[in-house]
Amino acid sequence: MRIDTGQHMRIDQRMKLAPRMIQSMEILQMPMQALEARLEQELASNPTLEMVEPGADAETLEAEKKQEDRDSRESERELVVHEGTTSDNNADDFERLTNLSEEYGESFDTQFETGESFSRRRTGSDGERDAKMDALSNTAARGMSLYDQLINQWHLAEAPEPLDEAGEFLIGFIDADGYLRTSEQDLLTQKPAHLSSEQLHEAWNMLQQYLEPPGLAARDLRECLLLQIDARMRQDAQLDLTVERKLVSDYLKDVEANRLPHIAREAGLDIEQVKRAIANLRQFHPHPGRLLSDDSPRAITPDAIIEYDEQQDAYVAMLTNSRMPALQVSATYANMARDKQVDRKTRQFVGNHLSNARWLIDAIQQRNHTLLRVINVVLAAQRDYFDQGKAALKPLPMTTVADQLGIHVATVSRAVNEKYIQTPRGIVPLRMFFSGGTETEAGDAMSWTAVQAKLKQIIDAENKTDPLSDDALVEQLKQHGIEIARRTVAKYRKQLNIPTARQRKEY
Repeated sequence: MRIDTGQHMRIDQRMKLAPRMIQSMEILQMPMQALEARLEQELASNPTLEMVEPGADAETLEAEKKQEDRDSRESERELVVHEGTTSDNNADDFERLTNLSEEYGESFDTQFETGESFSRRRTGSDGERDAKMDALSNTAARGMSLYDQLINQWHLAEAPEPLDEAGEFLIGFIDADGYLRTSEQDLLTQKPAHLSSEQLHEAWNMLQQYLEPPGLAARDLRECLLLQIDARMRQDAQLDLTVERKLVSDYLKDVEANRLPHIAREAGLDIEQVKRAIANLRQFHPHPGRLLSDDSPRAITPDAIIEYDEQQDAYVAMLTNSRMPALQVSATYANMARDKQVDRKTRQFVGNHLSNARWLIDAIQQRNHTLLRVINVVLAAQRDYFDQGKAALKPLPMTTVADQLGIHVATVSRAVNEKYIQTPRGIVPLRMFFSGGTETEAGDAMSWTAVQAKLKQIIDAENKTDPLSDDALVEQLKQHGIEIARRTVAKYRKQLNIPTARQRKEY
């Protein structure tokens, strides 16, 4: 085998995204809350970026707007690189990048050559504050972890020294649901050598008695519910949960399978007693550990509001930009960057930040423009949904929207990513409108979301004393012109969190 070195010439074509283009894509992909946080960070770290103050002089704002329009004339058009390397669009886009390089000067070229982002470059030796540290300092403190909360509770129990250590050891194995599912054999293998198995069992029992809420440190669901029932009966001596305890202890699998007649027959109870006991069991939590964790739903800020215009007989979209600060480039710093009397180092420092500020403003404008265009296509294509609901949703592939707008499908995907819109039918994810579908017997296109909505509608209207099986649901859908397989019905039923026919049956 021979190894040598040599020089070769090769001609090939490659598409390379500039850092600025990547940053524009990131801005496009951000939902409203993330974008608000990004703007706050940029305002704190970039002195040349300003908020437009309410009541500012109209003439001043108009003059600044004209200057910004001249500065960003080439960037108002959406920057989208299409597939292929010989299209006119590609040539236009990369020509714009060249023009921007000439316009913004040395700082722009330097950032492109190094591949550094504008937010990272600011944190160099120019004396600016670290944006990451700013973000960290402004972030709300996390709540205590489940482990820390349980440790604090355990210390209040003031257990003797060997048991205190054994309890801390066991708490380390409690999972997010509040269960201690690790087998006893594994616990004995991993325990400190000076702790005995008897001390471990005693500490385990103490954990189940002392920790709040009741049910923590249980081995399984049955033990978890029994701990909660016993704790409730200790709190209220007059409360009789004997039937509930019996169902959990002896018939939990039958309860899960909704076999109420079998339970009544085997336990010597009437069906009404069983139904009342099961209703009482619903007040207990199957995952007590989650009651101590911060499980609050994430707040959703819609990126657009859809309203019906009676005069136009059409639905119109408005972006929710009122919460975002209106941004502008500081005229003082812009003049400083052009003043030849200011030393070169200062002008370069200001120029870097000015280019960053202009790029951010342009990227936000492009984001809003693209998002509104995509939403308007959705309004035109999904008019029936806004009039009738989910059952009227139609298939709308992203490729169709991309072709209609003349942009890349990846741009559409980024535009709808994690975006929500407020409609007359509630706040819904924008991505919901983009799905495949099927064709009914009448030849009408129907999205998979619409099929699920029709399936739920059929199940809601069924006779609960004799619920429809999956095979029967297939036949019902076929009567509505929708022909899908039984396994598809079962899959959609699970996605909608609808139990089986046996579990839906009411006695």
